[in-house]
Amino acid sequence: MRSRFAARPARLALAAVAAVALTATATATATATADSRGSAARACGTKDLTFKLTTETQAGGYFLVTAKAKSGVTCYLKGVFPSASFGSAADTEVAPAEHAVSENVVLSGSTQAYAGINPKTTNNDYGKEFDRLHLSIAGDEANSISLDLPETALVDRPVATNWHADPADAVPFSD
Repeated sequence: MRSRFAARPARLALAAVAAVALTATATATATATADSRGSAARACGTKDLTFKLTTETQAGGYFLVTAKAKSGVTCYLKGVFPSASFGSAADTEVAPAEHAVSENVVLSGSTQAYAGINPKTTNNDYGKEFDRLHLSIAGDEANSISLDLPETALVDRPVATNWHADPADAVPFSD
């Protein structure tokens, strides 16, 4: 016959194992919750942002795209060029003006990101005229928007810079 005192250590050991398991689960849950709250913002989608397009004269002239997160949105733009085109033909799609990926830009509140688009990189009189730009965040082309250009543009082999936190870094110099 077993003593009720002999069963007590087994119950204590079982309770200790259960406490360790619960503590490990609680710690993992707390860590996951802290990581999700403390992690960087999510990637921006086209619908998360408002855009402004202005004409700049530096480097022979280009369009400066300014992106800002909508109210209550915090997200980041990857340091790659935007998906943009002036028309539906392949030769009106922008190509990258930079050969490397830039730093991500976190957008929230009044923070803005900038990309420069040079509509004509050729040194000739050829091209097609457009008055609108189709724009989306790279990878979110299904949600593209159309922006009126500040002025009609002659387009031939257009390029775009990556997104940058400083507008001075978004000047699309061409060779």
